[in-house]
Amino acid sequence: MLPAAIRYGRVYRDAVKFLEQSQFWAKEQHDEYQLKMLHLLLAHAVSHVPFYRDLYQSHKIQVEDVRSVHDVQYLPTVQKTDLQTYLQQIKTENYPSSKFQYHTTGGSTGRPVGLYWESDRTVPLERAFIRRQWNWAGFDIDHDRSVILRGIPTASGKTIEKISNKKLRLSTYHLTPAIIEQYIKAIQDFKAVAIQAYPSAAYIVAQYILERGGTKFPSLKIVLCGSENMYDWQRNIIEQAFGCKTYSWYGLSEYVALAGECKHSRKYHCYSEYGITEIIKENGQQSKGGESGEIIATGFNNFAFPLIRYRTQDVATVSSNQQCQCGRNYLLLDRIEGRLQEMMVSKNGNLISMTAINMHSDVFDNLYQFQFYQDTPGKLIMKQVRRAAFSQEDDKKINYELQQKIGDQFDVECVAVDSIETTERGKSRFLIQKIPIENRGFA
Repeated sequence: MLPAAIRYGRVYRDAVKFLEQSQFWAKEQHDEYQLKMLHLLLAHAVSHVPFYRDLYQSHKIQVEDVRSVHDVQYLPTVQKTDLQTYLQQIKTENYPSSKFQYHTTGGSTGRPVGLYWESDRTVPLERAFIRRQWNWAGFDIDHDRSVILRGIPTASGKTIEKISNKKLRLSTYHLTPAIIEQYIKAIQDFKAVAIQAYPSAAYIVAQYILERGGTKFPSLKIVLCGSENMYDWQRNIIEQAFGCKTYSWYGLSEYVALAGECKHSRKYHCYSEYGITEIIKENGQQSKGGESGEIIATGFNNFAFPLIRYRTQDVATVSSNQQCQCGRNYLLLDRIEGRLQEMMVSKNGNLISMTAINMHSDVFDNLYQFQFYQDTPGKLIMKQVRRAAFSQEDDKKINYELQQKIGDQFDVECVAVDSIETTERGKSRFLIQKIPIENRGFA
């Protein structure tokens, strides 16, 4: 119920002021800040974090050898498995127990990962960055009303819960036609300026709206999507249905990287004040414009449990044009391809992004929901929640469409199901990938 400036305290308020200024830094200022923070982080890690002390000693790494921000590429990477194996050794030794807040990731790789946040610093800083991201989109977190279609279930167990005069939460666990009708009315009655949503949830509601001939949302200005990859075909449907612009942002529960879109382009701006974001190809080289690679990130906002050169298992493409009309000097990404574990494995072993399957086609109109499942390279099972009007002709068209998109790299089996299960956090995943993906090439 409290305003963010009071709820998150001085750390938040100071960060808000800092970020208002830093967003317009010259590139040299961003580099200077990152090098300063990297030195502080490394000095802290080798002095107070057993995991890094041992790791850097074994690699004969000295903090003073890091003389530019680009030297970070010579440090060893940290894996998700390291967090599972060395959880206690990654905790800093010189913090009291009250400084540690335990948390787990969403488990999109199939195994949730435990970690610690700095209790009085990490989350307030995160909220300050998100505040700026939403300001870029034209949403005032302190004054504008928003509907939340993401995250945890409602505390009351109901499908609709009023959190405050500014926030209304809608459950993502009950997206049936009857409930969606209630959601549409709730959004209108609440006079929401923004919808904060998982792309998958917003897409399901948007589909329903368009199928019913459309609905007006006079107060709605933006849809803010995050925590899942945003596909172009989702964005198109969401913008058509809600009649406003959609913005996407990228972040992780590990709090090591954050990026978002501005009003001038759909490129992701990687926030240099948040940490160092690298896009690394399979051969270990930095990705250049137009090239894809894994996001490897070093976070600045969590000295209690520092993650330095953390392999996120997310794939992104570096933009060939590193200039944005907004004038901000951040690393620009054309798109986030998604998690490695959420990519398809072809017959020849290559990784294919789900973006290759553009579902924005009328041949899919008689599907309510779908989900791909893979446990064998080159084979996909497409689970389909079919509408009453679905026919054998639809089945033929869908198979033909998929063949046109992914060719002979996959054999696809379509199966009718009654429903698609959501994750514990209410997400609807488009691919359940059971193949361990390690050291495979990007297609």
